[in-house]
Parts: sequence; structure tokens; C-alpha cells
Amino acid sequence: MERLTGHERAAVEHVAGAPMREQVQAWCAINSGTRNIAGVTAMGATLAGAFSALPGDIAMVEPSPVEAVESDGRIVAIEHGCHLHLTVRPDAPVQMLFTGHMDTVYGVDHPFQSMTIRPDGAINAPGAADMKGGLALMLAALRAVEASPVAQRIGYEVVINSDEETGSFASAALLTRAARGKVAALTYEPALADGTLAGARGGTGNFALVVTGRSAHAGRNPHEGRNAIVAAADLALRLSRAGREGLSVNPARIEGGGPNNVVPNHAVLRVNFRPRDAAAIAEAQAALDTAIRDVAAAHDVRIDAHGSFNRPPKPIDAGAERLFALVRDVGADLGLPIAWQFSGGVCDGNNIAACGVPVIDTMGARGGAIHSCEEFLIPESLPERAALSALTILRIAERGRP
Repeated sequence: MERLTGHERAAVEHVAGAPMREQVQAWCAINSGTRNIAGVTAMGATLAGAFSALPGDIAMVEPSPVEAVESDGRIVAIEHGCHLHLTVRPDAPVQMLFTGHMDTVYGVDHPFQSMTIRPDGAINAPGAADMKGGLALMLAALRAVEASPVAQRIGYEVVINSDEETGSFASAALLTRAARGKVAALTYEPALADGTLAGARGGTGNFALVVTGRSAHAGRNPHEGRNAIVAAADLALRLSRAGREGLSVNPARIEGGGPNNVVPNHAVLRVNFRPRDAAAIAEAQAALDTAIRDVAAAHDVRIDAHGSFNRPPKPIDAGAERLFALVRDVGADLGLPIAWQFSGGVCDGNNIAACGVPVIDTMGARGGAIHSCEEFLIPESLPERAALSALTILRIAERGRP
């Protein structure tokens, strides 16, 4: 702490007094599963009230249209909640982006709905680490920045989307617009329990492959049918063989079929790809195209592909290296060891990095067991990580870059 300037010490003291734990507990009590539109709307309104403590213009932005493939192959529109967008000092010389998400993976019918305090003091609650804790400490950090004499040098946008847990399809365009012209971005996904950050990330692609065959009687004339289930199974096997180190392929589900005495004329195969780099995306797309073509010909069926590689891989480039080095140095001045490692998970950091903006996407609270009933947040990490963010932002404001 000896190396901190006077206004940096003031920022650390400012975040120490922020009501982050109380906010986390109140926000976790609001079910904001992505598909719970009423809950997401309530969460958005609560966050808008909290973030209105910051200067600038705040708005709830309508989601972009999103479609999905139903189990019967129909293409339907999917409803999403609005996204929170805050713009502060757009004419300031240094511009940054801060992002988070208000949605969780816990729907209204999920068994995990309440908060408990573990014997070790950790908060076990839906969305505590992922990422209502991150949202609370983001706000605390920005309020500390606003109280600093350096504040006028920096402008920023805050995007808190409603659909990160399902791929950010309804907010991708907003994130891209907000990333323009930014020298750096911080995203508030949780760090690991020991504080380790995510460094490089792989990408992801999700596809629904709709197979249309021909019905026939299973006993009298099966040869006249074209079995969509068999074709989908063949497709799944061929795609699974495309996996390798750096490209995992997961055929996750086959839907379709009907009575035992009818050759099924419809199936939907859902498959997930996890490419580690751009070359793996090209390889995955080629494998997908080849498998569709060959299976369609072999089984005399039609196959329609829906989906995309919506999260590109996030490498550590020169800009990201500088940003990580800055956060490491800030951590050292705060007595916090900062390390990072590759992650196979994906988040909005992938999309931001694809815009050419250096990003660290695990600036949130320390915690673990996310996406499970054991999800937990370590409460003492709230002020420590808020201080880490505040000082990182202040130093970027003073330098003009990471």
C-alpha cells in the first residue's frame, strides 16, 4: 500500500465503505434467470436505480431479435429482457468499457432460489458470484473513480446485458457499438476462489441441425422411408470424430421420432463446438459442411443448419498483455497476487476482444461452483476486487492507455 498515491488511497477507502454485501444479498433474492422476463425486468430496474448514482445518461435498451429452433424444427422468436446502458463523459480523452450481465442460469423452476451463509462465511446464493457480486463491486469501483480528481479525464460506457448466459445474441450488437474507440475494457465475471483470472479463452459455436426424411410404415414398406433419427445419429458420430486437441465437439441432443411403427421423418441434432483458435473454427466449419453434405447424400435426407460460432476465441495479444501487466502491478501494490490461466469457458470478453479492445473479463468477486446449487461468493473479496478495479481505472485515466 506504500506505493499508492493520495487519491488512490482515497479510492481504496471509498470502496471499503460501499454496501456491496447488502446489494449482493438483495439482488440474489431477485430471480433473474434469462428466460424469466419479469424477473430480468425487475433486476434491470433495480440496477438502473443503483447505477443512477453515477453521472451520465442511463437507458434500458431493447434486445435485438433472436430466433431459435424448436424440437419440431420450427424457427421461433425468443423473448429477452432489456439491457442496461450507461454513457458517462463521451467526450473525455480516455474511453473505457465496463460490462456485466444481470441474468443467471437459475430459472423460476430451478431448485436453487435462496441464500445461505456457509460455515466458512462464504455466501451461497443463486448468481452471487456469477455475477451479482461482480455488478456490486463494479458499481463501487466506478463510484470511487467519480470521487477522484482524475475522474474528468475518463469517460466510459457500462453495458449490463440480460442474455449473457445464453450467448448474448440479443446484446451482441450493443456490445460491439459500445466497444468502439475504447482503450480497454473490464468485464466482471468471477475470478477463481484463489483470485486467478481467465487469460486466453477458447471460442464456442452452437448449431441445431434439422434433418427432414420421409415417413413410412415400419413393417409394410420401411424401405420407402428415410429415417431422420438414423441420419441424425450418423451425423453426430461423424462430427464427434472431428474433435481433436484444441477443438472439442459435443453432439449434445437428438430430438424427434414418434411411434415405433413409423419411420421417423424428422430429427434435430444439437451440437456444440469449442475451438481454441481461429484455425480450429475453420476446421470445425469444414467438418460441419462435409458431414452435412455426406450424410444428406448417404441417407437421402435434407439437412438445414442453424447457428453460428458466436463467441470467437480470445487470445492474449500485445494489448491484452499490457492490460494484464497493469492489473498485476496494481494487485502487487494492494498486496493481491494476480495470476491468470487459459479458460475453456466463454463470455462477453470473447466478443469484446474480437473488436480489437484489450479486455480482462474476470474482474469480479472471488468465488466458485458457478452454474450449480453450490455457487458461492467470498465476501471479503468484494472490497479487494473493487479496489483492484478502481486503481486500474485511475491509472489508465492518468496514462491514457493500459
